[in-house]
Amino acid sequence: METREPSIAEVIKDAIRDAQDLVRSEIALAKAEVRQETHRLSVGAGLLAGAALAAIIAVIFLMTTIALAIANLAGWPVWSGFGIVTVLVGIAAGALGSIGKKRLTTARHMPRTMDALKENIEWMRTRTS
Repeated sequence: METREPSIAEVIKDAIRDAQDLVRSEIALAKAEVRQETHRLSVGAGLLAGAALAAIIAVIFLMTTIALAIANLAGWPVWSGFGIVTVLVGIAAGALGSIGKKRLTTARHMPRTMDALKENIEWMRTRTS
């Protein structure tokens, strides 16, 4: 029984087919990993959203408790306790909003990219003039 050696063309075809199979399997693995990572991140984001909702509800109950405590301890009507808490929360919200707005307007967006673009534009101007 004779065994013949494959020709160079057959070896190249086999190598190309193997490379294609390898690339396909790598792409399939990457897709599966992306799906798995996306699922993990979506579950985490959902849990964080649930935690944020629970925290908001807890803050509402805390503010209600504080308002009722102010009214009861001072012997005032209940609406006065709620009014005091509302004013204090409004002041805090205004201060936080003002600070946040100031930080957003003074922040440089993509500073390294903008600096690099300015340097490139200046370099092109000096090269063309």
